[in-house]
Amino acid sequence: MPQKPMSQSEFIAMLAMLFAVVAFSIDGMLPALPRIAAELTPDDVNAAQLVVTSFLLGMGIGTLFAGPVSDTVGRRPAILGFVGVYILGAALSTQAGSLDLLLASRLVQGLGSAGPRIVSLAMVRDLHSGRQMARIVSFAMMIFTLVPAVAPSLGTVIIAGFGWRGIFGAVILFAALAAAWLLLRQPETLPPERRRPLRLAPLGHAFREVMTHRLVVTSISVQTLIYAGLFATLSSAQQIFDVSFHRAASFPLWFAMIALLAGGASFLNATLVVRLGMRRLIGAALGAQLVFSAGMTGATVLGLWPAGLAFPAYLVWMTSVFFMTSLTLGNLNALALEPLGHIAGMAASVNGCIATVVSVTIAAPIGLMFDGTPVPLMASVATLCALGFGLLQTLPGRS
Repeated sequence: MPQKPMSQSEFIAMLAMLFAVVAFSIDGMLPALPRIAAELTPDDVNAAQLVVTSFLLGMGIGTLFAGPVSDTVGRRPAILGFVGVYILGAALSTQAGSLDLLLASRLVQGLGSAGPRIVSLAMVRDLHSGRQMARIVSFAMMIFTLVPAVAPSLGTVIIAGFGWRGIFGAVILFAALAAAWLLLRQPETLPPERRRPLRLAPLGHAFREVMTHRLVVTSISVQTLIYAGLFATLSSAQQIFDVSFHRAASFPLWFAMIALLAGGASFLNATLVVRLGMRRLIGAALGAQLVFSAGMTGATVLGLWPAGLAFPAYLVWMTSVFFMTSLTLGNLNALALEPLGHIAGMAASVNGCIATVVSVTIAAPIGLMFDGTPVPLMASVATLCALGFGLLQTLPGRS
């Protein structure tokens, strides 16, 4: 096992790659949805969106176990074990002959993705706290933005050469490379004397501590609402580009542009969070998104956009959703974990499980409401931001 700590820049880059395992598994699949629909569910093309949400559901369930396992065995073994489950799920997906089997395989793949996603955050919390943790996560997210930017284009190339099942071979290789980097370069961040036994009583005690802390519960609730808006936007994106604006062929390029533009939010957050505080930035981002999404919904319903401006307006709106999530999710994670450093793995797991599972149950119906226009999605995001902004105002003090 490596003994010498990484430089901070290498540590951030490795974190970004671990986070990107999840992004590649979602964004790389988006160009495949029409082909999956045609092959596996031709009578209900909207059902192809469930390929995204089933993965997210599995990831949410997996997060409940990833943190406690890492608190017991250490961060490195936990991440490597979950990557193995992820690779198994991806391999099963290559053989799925029906939509139900594909969704089950994606659920397994999502379970495995919980390790890189959640245990990486616990690893950061082992080494840093508060605004410094938020700063490091923001820099990692800034690098990680490159993966969503290129994933749909890369997915399109893979589909052209190997069919939509070829994407799963690519994600297996990507996950294996991320695991190898961790194995060869990152020392264990949780020493044996700080580990907690994997027993029901200690886990129950830790769960109660997480769920009775007002700041933590509020942070998780706001995260849930933001994730719901993000997941609904992601799962609906390909259909909106195709059906609403007839831009299916150029979707990967537009998606790359949106992801790169929104990536600037992570740099902005890393620059401002230490000076202004996490809660202030979260509130500003939610408030601005609420106003913008409500305005876009009204303008679209009333037909105020000239024909040539409807698509550019939607691009700006979608970019704003990604921008808002980059300004909020890292800070909300840091807020939730700040008072719980002694049970960082359990805290990260409960946080991630609730936020992801509940948000998927909200996002899936929003995606299935697609009626040929972006109106249901825009109105839903406005509503979710209003609820999140209201919850944030109930917290006393500043962070």
